[in-house]
Amino acid sequence: MRPVRGLARALLGGLFVAAGSQALLRPGRYAAAAEPLAEQIAPMLKRLDSRLPTNAEALVRINGAIQVGAGVLLATSTAPRPAAAVLAGTLVPTTLVGHPFWKVQNVAMRRAEQMQFAKNLGLFAGLLLAAADTAGSPGLRWRAEHAAKHAERAMKQAKKKVTRHH
Repeated sequence: MRPVRGLARALLGGLFVAAGSQALLRPGRYAAAAEPLAEQIAPMLKRLDSRLPTNAEALVRINGAIQVGAGVLLATSTAPRPAAAVLAGTLVPTTLVGHPFWKVQNVAMRRAEQMQFAKNLGLFAGLLLAAADTAGSPGLRWRAEHAAKHAERAMKQAKKKVTRHH
């Protein structure tokens, strides 16, 4: 399974490196479509920190840079689970801005946008699987439960020793 997992991560991550590079290098291509979303989230960003950029072009660049960075991390299996989770987060605004089929009047164009939207949902699902994939190692939940059981056993043994000595 290891070669399949590595190939899948490389292909999935590589897609985001390529797409993110386009957004990073040519944000103007996407800024007009991103403007309505940028206007919606600008007040929240201003509340978080007034120094944060709120214009569409800057937000497109930031999203692109995050996609490039997280895509490299996923493709190289450096930090695949967090990278996949981050990429899933970047895919939400990318999909909403890039493929708003509900706004398209032309039937053929609407169908094409619906297909692209559905494709991105498939990518999102793949990213969720990659984010949950422990590659056969125990996950955080198992590790936490195991540590709690171990601590409980150690406490019981310590309590027995104390009661024996008194």
